[in-house]
Amino acid sequence: MNYQFAIVGGLTSLALLAHVFGGIRQSLSIEPSKLTSTTRTANLEALDRNWVQSVCAFQLITVDLFALSALLFLLAFTNVIQQKQAVGLALSAFYFLWGCLWLIQLIALRRKAKDYLVLGHWIFWFFCSALIYWGALST
Repeated sequence: MNYQFAIVGGLTSLALLAHVFGGIRQSLSIEPSKLTSTTRTANLEALDRNWVQSVCAFQLITVDLFALSALLFLLAFTNVIQQKQAVGLALSAFYFLWGCLWLIQLIALRRKAKDYLVLGHWIFWFFCSALIYWGALST
């Protein structure tokens, strides 16, 4: 058993649950048509359409988190995948890129310093990347 892969698989599963149950509730709470007057304008329709698109894109991450959790548990508990080190290194790079992209978005959006901690998903992704890297070197 590879403990590092198992730990990240568990953390990713927890992220999946938080994403599905907490994240969608937050996304639905900011529906533009619920936050503005009932008068429909072209701008409101465009805003509402953009909101629907962002909610749909948000849900695409659910598939990623599920697939990553399953793959990490497969790597941790079975020998189905023979190239564990190569797959682990690829997964480590994937999580690392997620962390980098999260930070780049915060920088591009010119967020306040406090937001780097409040929206600290990048810390989670870098931590998982490091654990997976360590696990890959341990195989």
